[in-house]
Parts: sequence; structure tokens; C-alpha cells
Amino acid sequence: MLSCQRHLFRLPQDLHYLNCGYMSPLPTSVEQAGIAGIRRKRVPSEIGSRDFLTGIETVRSSFAGLLGLGEPDRIAVIPSVSYGLATAARNLPVAASQKILVLARQFPSNVYVWRRLAATSGAELQTVAPPDEGAHRARRWNERLLEAIDNDTAIVALSQVHWTDGTLFDVAAISARCREVGAALVLDGTQSVGALPLDVGSIQPDALICAGYKWLMGPYSIGVGYFGPRFEGGTPLEEAWLARVGSDDFPRLIEYQDSYRPGAVRYEPGEVSNFTLVPMLAAALELILGWGVAEIQGYCRALTESLIKAARSLGF
Repeated sequence: MLSCQRHLFRLPQDLHYLNCGYMSPLPTSVEQAGIAGIRRKRVPSEIGSRDFLTGIETVRSSFAGLLGLGEPDRIAVIPSVSYGLATAARNLPVAASQKILVLARQFPSNVYVWRRLAATSGAELQTVAPPDEGAHRARRWNERLLEAIDNDTAIVALSQVHWTDGTLFDVAAISARCREVGAALVLDGTQSVGALPLDVGSIQPDALICAGYKWLMGPYSIGVGYFGPRFEGGTPLEEAWLARVGSDDFPRLIEYQDSYRPGAVRYEPGEVSNFTLVPMLAAALELILGWGVAEIQGYCRALTESLIKAARSLGF
């Protein structure tokens, strides 16, 4: 099992930090990558055309590996979960006779975007409420969601782990049900990816969006998204120049191209090659891959096991 990694952080000695669900502490290696990135701007002449690509390529490849994927082209580097969800919403067709499913008390960025889509399409936004407190509450909430997914469902949007109470949703079963009825599944993995194993190849969500500053151990204002086959040929939120075919050939940039580069690159924003944030996220993902997500989950489980037992003994 993974041992204590406190020496890789700069936390105060008297602080035991357990709240990565809010925001992770910054590993020293990630901090150093950010400082080095800032210093690069001192001498811009040392930043070449290839440097606009290498960092984001590393992030795409590392995040694909984290998800058990061999297709980094399906990964996009994004500024936020809101941006990734808005991209998904823009490219998912919804009819007025259909519905979009979300969970009660879902994080606002994963609600507002679907409210807007429901309003503009005429579709119904249906909220699946949790059951009353009691035994097997998580299992009963999962069952409610599965029962709500029917032939009228266009989109199911949720987090794998609920941000307010930690409810774990069976995304494999939910995905299978979505495929049965032809609904799109959009997952927010911010509260789980990096600490809980997630095999995208077996679960097959249509989109998986993650912020970088929680369990991915990265900085704020950068994230990553997986966009599956349903998003091939879609329309991005921006017309970023680096998303176009041939954009790596700087001398020919004014030979304007109508075609996008393959995969999810089209969904990346302008200035995606952030020379501070991208190296930081790359360093963070390297650290997580070195530890192993299953090992991280085992360590987290060991840390919380006694707390859970104590809470249960008090009736929680």
C-alpha cells in the first residue's frame, strides 16, 4: 500500500489536511513547475513554436493513461468544468419532447448549463432527489436514478461522487442504462478522478470533465475533459487557432484552414498552451501516475476506516 507522502508537500507540521474534495494542497514538484513556467516568460525568445504543443500533449497523454485509454486525442485541456460542460451541452441534441436528468443538490456548474439547454430546447429538466436518510441510502438513490432513465431521456449529467455527502454512484450501471435508451452520459469526475479508479473504456461515458485543482493535485483554472465518439465533428465554443489542421506549422498560419485537428483538440480554448498552468498539471499527473490511483484509494480508505467506524457507532 502507498505510504505517507507528506514529504512531497509543504504543509505546516501541525496541520493534518484531509480535504482534497475541497482543494488539494500543491505538491512541491507542481509548485516548482509553476515557478519555472513563470520564469520562462523572462526570456520569450527561448519559447519556440514546439513549446506551444509539448506541454498540452503531455497532459493529454497522462490523463488518457489515468483513465486507462490509449487515445490521447480524445482528451482536451480546458480552463474549467463549466467550460467542458458547456462544450458538451452545445453538441448534444435535445428535443422538446425529451428530458435531461440531474441529481438534487448537484454542484451549480453542472446544473445551470442544463437549465439553459432545457430552456432553449423546450426539454424538461428533471431532478432526481435523494431518498430519506436511513439504511442503504446510496443504493436507493442509485436505484431512483436508474428508474428515471427512460426512452424520453436525452442526457444524464451527474458526478461519480456527490459533492455534498459523498454518495458514490454506480456509473457503470448508469452508463449501461443510458446506452439502452440512447441517452448521453456526461460525468463530472472532479470529486473522484485521481483518487478513485475509473476505466473509461469499460464505463463508456460520452463525456468526462474534471477540474485540475482537487484530486488531480494541480492548480486552479485548468482542467481536462474526455470527449467520446458522440462528439466527433462537433462545434467548439471558440475558434482557437491552435485547434486547426496545420497549426503546428507557424510560418503557414495565414494559410487559413477550415478543418480541425483530429479528436477533442477542437474543444480546447484559446491560449491553451499556458506556460505556467500546463506544466503544473503535467507534473501533478506524473505524480499521480507514479503513485497509482488504486494505491491512492487504498491509502485513503485506510485513513478514513477508523473514522467511519466511529461515526457508525454513534448512529451515523
